[in-house]
Amino acid sequence: MISSDRPSQRLILEAGRADRQYWRDLWRYRELFFILAWRDVAVRYKQTVIGLAWAFVRPFITMVVFTIVFGKLAKLPTEGAAPYAVLVFAGLLPWTLASSILSDASGSVLTNSQLVSKVYFPRIIIPFATVMVGLVDFCVSLVILAGVMLWYGVVPDWHILMLPLFVALAVLVAIGPALWAAAIVVKYRDFRFVIPFVVQIGLYVSPVGFSAKVVPPEWQLLYSINPMVGVIDGFRWAILGGDSPLYLPGFAVSLLVTAFMLWLGIRTFRRTERGFADLI
Repeated sequence: MISSDRPSQRLILEAGRADRQYWRDLWRYRELFFILAWRDVAVRYKQTVIGLAWAFVRPFITMVVFTIVFGKLAKLPTEGAAPYAVLVFAGLLPWTLASSILSDASGSVLTNSQLVSKVYFPRIIIPFATVMVGLVDFCVSLVILAGVMLWYGVVPDWHILMLPLFVALAVLVAIGPALWAAAIVVKYRDFRFVIPFVVQIGLYVSPVGFSAKVVPPEWQLLYSINPMVGVIDGFRWAILGGDSPLYLPGFAVSLLVTAFMLWLGIRTFRRTERGFADLI
C-alpha cells in the first residue's frame, strides 16, 4: 500500500471572484503593461522614414500655420505680452497628447485581438499602454517648446512647477472617451472611422490656435464643457504665468466633465470586456 502525506488540492470556482480582484490584477499584470507600452513605442518609430523627427516636424509646422492664420491674418489677440507662437504651442502640447491617446487607444483592443482571445488579463491594460506613446511624443514636443521660448526670450516662473499636474489631466481627459470608444469599436467596427473625424473637429472647437479669452464672458462657462478648454488654459497658465490667468469657474466645469467621462469610459469598458473574446 502506498500512502501520501501531501494535502489534497481543491480548485474553487467562485462567481464574481475575478471582478472583485480586477483592480488587484492590474498590479499583478504590470509587467504586461510595460511590455505592451514598449512594443507600441517601438512600432511607432521602428522602420520609419522620418522616425523620431516626425514628432518634431508635425507640431512645429502646425504652430507655424496657426500662428500665420490666427495671429497674422485673423489678428486674434494673444494673452498679455506672450508671443503668439508660444501661445499656440502651449495649446498644441496638451491637444496633441490627448488626441494621440484617443486615436491610439480607441482601436487598441481590436488591434490586439489575438492576445485578447487567447489569455486572461485585465483588458483595460491594453488602452492604458498606448498612453506611453503619447507621452513620448509629448516629451519630444517639450524640447521644441523650450526652443521657441528661448527664441522669444520667454522665461517661465514658478507656475511651470504645476505643468505635470496638467499633463496628468490631459491624459485623464483623453483616456475616458478612449475607453468608451475602445469598447464600442469592438462591437461596431465602422465606429473606428468616426474617431479621426471627432479629433479633427475637436482641434477647431478647442482653443488651440487662439486664446479662450476671445470667447465672450457670458459664453465662457458653457464653452468650458469642452474639457480640453480647462486643460489648455491650465497649460498656458503654467507656461505663461501671469500673462494667462486661469478662469477658475470654467476650470472647475472641465474637471467635472472629465470626471464624468472617465467614470463612463471605465464603466462601459468593464461591462463589455467580458464579451470581447466572442466579438473579436
